[in-house]
Amino acid sequence: MSETVETMPTAEQHAASLTEYIEEGCRAASALGNRGPVRYGKDGRLHPDILDAYRAHGFYVFEGVVAEAELDELRQDIDFLLDHAPTGPGSDVDRHGNPAYGQDFAINPYLFIKPLSDPWGGTKILGGRHPTKMSEPVPDTPAPAEVVHILRGMCQTMPSGLRLYGHPDLLAIAASINGEDFVPYNDATFVKLPGLGGSVSWHQDGVTHWDSANWDEGIHGFNFQVQLYECTARNCLWVVPGTHKLGRIDISSLVAENGGGERLPGAVPLLCQPGDATIANRQVLHGSFANTSPDLRVSLTFGFHRRESILGAHGALSQSSDEVYDEERVFERSRLIQIAIDARAQHFQDEVPFRYAPFKAFEEQYRFDAACFEELVRDYNLKDLSI
Repeated sequence: MSETVETMPTAEQHAASLTEYIEEGCRAASALGNRGPVRYGKDGRLHPDILDAYRAHGFYVFEGVVAEAELDELRQDIDFLLDHAPTGPGSDVDRHGNPAYGQDFAINPYLFIKPLSDPWGGTKILGGRHPTKMSEPVPDTPAPAEVVHILRGMCQTMPSGLRLYGHPDLLAIAASINGEDFVPYNDATFVKLPGLGGSVSWHQDGVTHWDSANWDEGIHGFNFQVQLYECTARNCLWVVPGTHKLGRIDISSLVAENGGGERLPGAVPLLCQPGDATIANRQVLHGSFANTSPDLRVSLTFGFHRRESILGAHGALSQSSDEVYDEERVFERSRLIQIAIDARAQHFQDEVPFRYAPFKAFEEQYRFDAACFEELVRDYNLKDLSI
């Protein structure tokens, strides 16, 4: 019988309980054929084989997207953020007794959770899209009361994060899937600390368009996850291939049919090396287990939409339902893409920058410098486009 979430296993017991499931998932993942380097066709768009695999399975693993030198810069910025984080929720000092970083931003960069916990499962948070709860193991060793789970606003907290947002291959992928006039969604960096990182219960990301007359498998957009460290089957994201085509899934019933356990049949792990970037349809069923492994995972997560999916929609998830995504709002949030492209071009001068179609006439107006940061980058995530 599957383990139920009412039990409180130790971290060691939880890790042992996943062994057979992990072996099966890894075998299934290796058979899918949806990973490899970024490749383009004669038309300059993603190679048709990649597009076909992404559309068939709802996700793809792009290997070796971010070079080692850029990875080092990203890791250094993450290390700074973690070293200067508040000591816990409500604290304004870091572990050194100095003022914690980022407390002047409108949205606190740090989201804390209890070690190995599932903060959203079985709650109404985020539109109630996480209806069931994952297992919450007890740490094997003394642990802090709270640990960092998510870092918000990478484009304002990390110089390397802003540059990553302008990565030419990632933006070319977005244009290939969502059209040249694609628009941004939001960003969140998931931190899975060794032996402490929390879980994210099974869910589909989108909440707005399930009943739309124009619904299709891509209407809620997609998310990238750029991996700074190796992602193993014990700390990575798991997905159920093909579920992005099924519409809104009754997750509670699906979990109940599985005996109430967290190990859904048919799921596969998104195994990655440092520098790989995954792309996942926001409608695919996915989740992650508590990180009872000894391995750190840091996933810089940011998404993009079709323009037609956003225009006229109301705010959802992290945004108020009173907000309306009109042309002005979309333009204001999209300009961060152009700013990121310029910030990257200044830093990686031998690289050919991406040309973002909606801003080709405005490139000179959105050059990155200190004044641009204060006027347009600071608190950019107040204008996220969540659906």
